Amino acid sequence: MKLASLRHGRDGRLCVVSRDLKTMLPVDQLMPTLQMALDSWAVAAPKLQAVSDALNKGEASGAIAFDADKLASPLPRAYQWCDGSAYLNHVELVRKARNATMPPEFLHDPLMYQGGSDDFLAPTADIPVADEAYGIDFEGEVAAITGDVAMGSSSAQAATQIRLLMLVNDVSMRNLIPAELAKGFGFFHGKPSTAFSPVAVTPDELGDAWRDAKICRPLVTHLNGRKFGEPDAGADMQFSLADLIAHAAKTRNLKAGCIVGSGTVSNRDASKGFSCLAEIRMIETISEGKPKTPFMKFGDHVRIEMFDAAGQSIFGAIDQTVVKYTGP
Repeated sequence: MKLASLRHGRDGRLCVVSRDLKTMLPVDQLMPTLQMALDSWAVAAPKLQAVSDALNKGEASGAIAFDADKLASPLPRAYQWCDGSAYLNHVELVRKARNATMPPEFLHDPLMYQGGSDDFLAPTADIPVADEAYGIDFEGEVAAITGDVAMGSSSAQAATQIRLLMLVNDVSMRNLIPAELAKGFGFFHGKPSTAFSPVAVTPDELGDAWRDAKICRPLVTHLNGRKFGEPDAGADMQFSLADLIAHAAKTRNLKAGCIVGSGTVSNRDASKGFSCLAEIRMIETISEGKPKTPFMKFGDHVRIEMFDAAGQSIFGAIDQTVVKYTGP
């Protein structure tokens, strides 16, 4: 099934969305919010699935036209947002561009940071930034929403708690990150509010594109209307989403509604293009001595989407424009 949240209050109003993304049905009489559904998944999922089946057959009364502009993030806010770095090609390029080698432990010990989760951007909301000098970048990723994951769970155990899947725009302020990392504590200002796809889907919606806890479809990014990249999210992924969830649960329990991201989708085959500006800038630095592709400016537009084998959008599109933030 496919789920979304209408913009309503702090936590949205839960909707079931048709497989073809043409209709949606508010189901707040069954379950007011997605977080409440996740908290009682064993009870909620069968009820929501019955609505989904009826909606896909055209038999559900009260359905309305799907409109991504009316939607918040599937989880408008979450108890936890953890982002990994599963695509080592991206990490290798970052390090190579600054003449650093890849530590061998990166092959078996995922990188991960804990992001802010109290104020996600809606999937078609503007990206507000105070200053272009921050180095504005998009990052196309995939993510899982979990059920309850016990501390110390194995990857196999973590996989059983993957409830829903989404796309991500992990907005980054590249020019703020180096100074933050130099302090030895990690990202904060360099990682502002994140955006997720309009729709979150259960893994079975992906069919055979869901393999080994990986989403094996191209992630298509357009920048200002031109295709920027379509790397395959299942290729060159060193750590599956289950691996990343298990890593996040190494020293703590993860509660239902935790979001765990993959990091920037990146393929070794550069002909597939890129999922962020930093990556092409690193390649330019390696080959030409300096980057030539600029970071985003006010008015720039990014669209991130994934399609099934028949060309149907799976999650809907993250569709955002960078705007100048002028203060509260």
